[in-house]
Amino acid sequence: MKNLFTLLAILSISLSSAQQKRQVRAATVGFLNVENLWDTVRSADYIDGTKDRSNPAFHRSVPLDSIKYLEVTDKDYKGPWNDESLIGKKVVRIQGGSEEFTPKSGKNYTYKVYKQKLENEARVISEMGRSYTGTAPVVVGLIEVENRQVVEDLVKEPAIAKYDYGIVHYNSYDYRGIDIAFIYQKRRFTPSKSWKKEIKIFGDSGNREYTRDIVVMTGFLDNEKVAFFLNHWPSRRGGEAISLPKRNAAATVLKQQMDSVRALDPSTKLFAMGDFNDDPVSSSLKNYLKAVGNPKDLNEDNHYLNLMYPLYKKGVASLAYQDAPNLFDQIIVSSNLYSPNNQLRKDYSVFKAEIYAPDYLITKEGNYKGYPFRSWNGDKFTGGYSDHFPAFVILQKEP
Repeated sequence: MKNLFTLLAILSISLSSAQQKRQVRAATVGFLNVENLWDTVRSADYIDGTKDRSNPAFHRSVPLDSIKYLEVTDKDYKGPWNDESLIGKKVVRIQGGSEEFTPKSGKNYTYKVYKQKLENEARVISEMGRSYTGTAPVVVGLIEVENRQVVEDLVKEPAIAKYDYGIVHYNSYDYRGIDIAFIYQKRRFTPSKSWKKEIKIFGDSGNREYTRDIVVMTGFLDNEKVAFFLNHWPSRRGGEAISLPKRNAAATVLKQQMDSVRALDPSTKLFAMGDFNDDPVSSSLKNYLKAVGNPKDLNEDNHYLNLMYPLYKKGVASLAYQDAPNLFDQIIVSSNLYSPNNQLRKDYSVFKAEIYAPDYLITKEGNYKGYPFRSWNGDKFTGGYSDHFPAFVILQKEP
């Protein structure tokens, strides 16, 4: 099984000689799980329900020691945590995971460690797809960020600062306090609208469980109308079968969001990506999202193509969950991005999709040899990058 991961480093296929001889305009779209990119300050969510929900100040992350300076209308709020229920209220919610990532924690999470994390993730971003396009990705999804501040710190890292990345981020009500976000090259992508869509799931007791929202960003990629849907679906905690209904619920929300954007303008090119905590053949993706693995199955009822299905059939994995290989990190696109035989068009189409696993992202020794080189081994910082390999898609068109 470990050999499956070592194969990833040689699965990158260069552009064919014929394509290298002709001019091609290319773009990389991808994402990576940054494995708990937290700052070193213990934080809380502050929700000001008197503000416009489209305003980031409605729900923001604040240092714990600044709470005493904020107006709070309900110090013991025990109601549901969602934007609608909190209208008119000003409340604070302690982030469940932030205490773990401080200098006083068992992890000894110092600024030096945080800085190394930033440098590591910036390096990966700068190199994703570079062998095809000669530059960094135009749009990148980030999974497991604590707040907007860590994303702002990330885009200032020297490895990617020159690309002038803009940010789309929303705080979620996730029980740990982690979010997802987009960064994009301002010179090539112009956002027109963004929003978050919560996923309502419930545990065995019937109580609401809080997970990451789906973040949607629409706009123009090199003047072409596109929409991106970033996902971090509920985990398999408790077992795959028991937790599957939660991911089915997430798939239902994602499909509704994709279908609604597509209905407004069928020419819009859609990209759904992220950590789905399911494989391409899982029912959440096949039966609920209705993402097909073979382009021949695209039709009037099935509009979405899972670019990772062929890799999955070849045994490619993006992580090891409970010591077994899985391809949870996937990119799914609308049918108008598929071009038979990679035919070059005047508009963007998919050239190829890839799980990015260069040598430095692979563990070299020990029990996890061949696995992704993760940042943490228990409370010990390894100097690694993530417990997931990143994924990206290369787009091409005539210049």
